[in-house]
Amino acid sequence: MFQIIYSDEFLQHDTGSFHPECPERLTAIVNALKNVSWGDRLQWQLPTAIAQRDPIPFIEKIHTRAYLERVKYLAEKGGGSLDPDTPVSPQSYEVALLAVNAWLDGIDTVLNTNHPAFVLARPPGHHAIKETGMGFCLFSNGAIAAHYALEQPSVNRVAIVDWDVHHGNGTEALVENNPNIIYCSLHQFPCYPGTGKESDRGKYHNVLNIPMQAGSTIKEYKTAFETQVMPMLEAFQADLLIVSAGYDANQADPLAGIDLQSSDYGIFTQYLLTLTPRILFGLEGGYNLDALAQSVIATIEPCLT
Repeated sequence: MFQIIYSDEFLQHDTGSFHPECPERLTAIVNALKNVSWGDRLQWQLPTAIAQRDPIPFIEKIHTRAYLERVKYLAEKGGGSLDPDTPVSPQSYEVALLAVNAWLDGIDTVLNTNHPAFVLARPPGHHAIKETGMGFCLFSNGAIAAHYALEQPSVNRVAIVDWDVHHGNGTEALVENNPNIIYCSLHQFPCYPGTGKESDRGKYHNVLNIPMQAGSTIKEYKTAFETQVMPMLEAFQADLLIVSAGYDANQADPLAGIDLQSSDYGIFTQYLLTLTPRILFGLEGGYNLDALAQSVIATIEPCLT
């Protein structure tokens, strides 16, 4: 069985009309997964309620208390914005807390089963920095999950692979000072948020940024995986692999210019499965609903063989 951590509560983060990071993203994925031929091999798991496990202590290891209070204040006063791209609705604070719990549950699930799992949560997180959210992201889910994983007795090293079309500036900033975490990102450059230069390698040479040109296809991505990503991962020998699984590098996506096909994400998964079955996939971007759903399906399918 393949575990998916998901709750309808994630639909309550209201980004407003015409915002690309919309609740329909999750609805499209869930509906598609419930209609695949191997749907009976999926096990749907609710995230731990925030009343049952308070995620704030884990978030505060990454983000400032002042920032948490700002998000909470905006939600309680009826909503607002962290920046022009990043709205906060009345439910956003609690939904974002639940999303963190979902990622923590994902870590627990992967470590307990030694099998991959997928966190279908929103809001996404890889652009959120210590002091604020940005780029649709509230809390840095992947970075929080990586630090949480290192607290578990079977984990000494964590690797993060970020294949979202945008560089995960927040994740990089929040993990680069920990020698027990490596961060590998393949992203269109130049593109939002303008970070992720190849020369940025991290304090401990634990960052690998691979800028991709607009128009890149699976051919260029396979070369990057085989010559850069996989050698770094193999040398590091992580006890757990976290994937910031964004799908906006799909050729159908409206926000960027990379030319991947939905099926290509299955190739990425196959590469990573040669290293370890302990993989947590967590949703980041992806804004064409059909391409997003098909890309998630392609990601999961190799995990079932």
